Amino acid sequence: EVSLVESGGGLVQPGGSLRLSCEAPGSLLEGYDLSWVRQAPGKDLEWVSTIRSLRHGGTYYSSSVEGRFAISRDNAKNTLYLQMNSLKPEDTAMYYCAKAYDIASRGQGTQVTVSS
Repeated sequence: EVSLVESGGGLVQPGGSLRLSCEAPGSLLEGYDLSWVRQAPGKDLEWVSTIRSLRHGGTYYSSSVEGRFAISRDNAKNTLYLQMNSLKPEDTAMYYCAKAYDIASRGQGTQVTVSS
């Protein structure tokens, strides 16, 4: 059973920044493609970003966050990150980390609210 724990969400003003963290087992962090997804109230899950496994490399972003968000991982800390800059009200959502292509592996999520 995959165990992913997200943290770092909160309330931030438009234009602000947040860094989300996702604690993951080391083998998962290094060996699998990992993603961040989000779900706004009343909407479907939306893919945000993916980082490929160490073997393959590469990062990918949805057009809605390209240039504002950055996904990364720290293998020594067994942690996946999502740096979010220039936040907009439409970024308000519950954010989850998950194995790519396996949304059921996501954790409990962390709430991000962008509001003045």
